[in-house]
Amino acid sequence: MQYRTDLAVESLAGVRSRSGITEHKRGKAFRITEIHIADDESGKPLGKGKGRYITLESEPLSRFSDQYETMAEELAEELRQLLPEEGCVLVAGLGNMDITPDALGPRTTAKVLATRHLRKELAEEDEEFLKSLRQVSVIAGGVLGQTGIETAELIQAVANFIHPTAIIAIDALACSSLERLGTTIQISDTGIAPGSGVANHRNALDTRTFGIPVIGIGVPTVIGMRTIAEDLTGRLPLPTKQDMMVTPRDVDRLISQASHLLACGINLALQPQMDYADVAAI
Repeated sequence: MQYRTDLAVESLAGVRSRSGITEHKRGKAFRITEIHIADDESGKPLGKGKGRYITLESEPLSRFSDQYETMAEELAEELRQLLPEEGCVLVAGLGNMDITPDALGPRTTAKVLATRHLRKELAEEDEEFLKSLRQVSVIAGGVLGQTGIETAELIQAVANFIHPTAIIAIDALACSSLERLGTTIQISDTGIAPGSGVANHRNALDTRTFGIPVIGIGVPTVIGMRTIAEDLTGRLPLPTKQDMMVTPRDVDRLISQASHLLACGINLALQPQMDYADVAAI
């Protein structure tokens, strides 16, 4: 049975033929698995497109770790390799701020350093450090039910105006393993499909749509009840009319801690002249 998941590493586990798919492992503070899918045909068994999928696994992200600084730096290193070296980057927080398990995107973008406006404002001032910061714009536009606008349409309109060289899209994900719920970060250069993990498909944010690199980042904050039932009983549950999505009991703390870690990693990746102490204070 195929359970709902946004994680390539989980989709790969159930695939027998791995033609066109390579897997690499590394990591210090994280256990990192990178899956590279050579072409769309090879990715069909996984339900994934051509590209790189980097999974970073750790202890629960809701807990503060002694390796927090190393985790942020390692996340930045993994993200930086997917970004163009120059140009403005648009960071988009997807999701609903009013629903805690879906608030990862907006909560993260609230802590990302927006700098695109500084160059013009500081044109006549001697602020070399601020002027040296990479141009970054941030948006968190809510969801279709709140705005009547598809997220992809809103981001496309902004991108058409500011002409970024890349987009970073942050969203809450779904997983199919209890062990990865709230413990995993996925980064991919294939963009992101909002709501796909909970069967609420919206227009995809990817390179084909925008014509520039779109990097998706997310943390699984929900899991299907049917998956939990099988994990606990070792048997497939009886078919039901509708599955239920379950979130961790400490989801408030998970979103708070995970959004801060993601923001630190993103800020470090975009502004390499800054260190962890700088970005942690934002």
